[in-house]
Amino acid sequence: MACGLCILLSVAAVLVAIKLYVKLTTGWCRSNVCLVGKTAIVTGANTGIGYETAEDLAKRGARVILACRDPARGEDAAKKIIQATDNKNVEFKLLDLSSFKSIRQFASDIIATEERLDILVNNAGLGSTADKTTEDGLLLIMQVNYFGPFLLTNLLLNLIKKTPNARIVNVASIVAKRAGEFDVKNPNTVPVAYGQMDQGFPLYCRSKLCNVLFTIELAKKLRGTTVTTYSLHPGAVLTDIFRTMPQIMRFMVEQIINWFCKVIHF
Repeated sequence: MACGLCILLSVAAVLVAIKLYVKLTTGWCRSNVCLVGKTAIVTGANTGIGYETAEDLAKRGARVILACRDPARGEDAAKKIIQATDNKNVEFKLLDLSSFKSIRQFASDIIATEERLDILVNNAGLGSTADKTTEDGLLLIMQVNYFGPFLLTNLLLNLIKKTPNARIVNVASIVAKRAGEFDVKNPNTVPVAYGQMDQGFPLYCRSKLCNVLFTIELAKKLRGTTVTTYSLHPGAVLTDIFRTMPQIMRFMVEQIINWFCKVIHF
């Protein structure tokens, strides 16, 4: 009995020590560069990383467009950011990356109403789903994570190129390294099943590798302009990107992130 209690207390102490360590060593963006006069679009900005990014840009004075697929949540996020930053130049616009029609409508609206686009943050994404397709006939996770942002970026590219020193940011992930082999001419294929393993994760890895490769190729095509492109790994952040995972798997992932990763709780 005493031995078991000692083991339990030891495990608890180790977990607390790990949690304290990651909390104390978590990095923060300290930049306070003024963005007054700049225009930014952040996709998936109603929650998680996108919301925090949009709020930070708004704090620095940028005009921020929250591009989201849920009108109620998008409008609510815009109101909260305005209240938090006192920046009235924040608004929601409808964008559903699972629909090429919606993407084209959004891009047409931006081109017609905006004189510049300094920052495009392709943040919106899905975590894990392999069995759904879009109205355009593509795998849902591949369209939302890659094909949609690819189309959006290219539709807005002329406006971006007209804006001095503009930036395109693609939120990728370190799991791009685990994408494995696939036909680059047809990435819209379901991976070979690994036993009963969820095929959504291999697809997620593939979509993030596509983000990285797209960023690299775009940088080559934009040589000679003032536009710079970036892909990034945001770290392990507990957001609702895991909402499409099976419940048990989602619970396990959330616990791992909670205890062993440097996170910002949204």
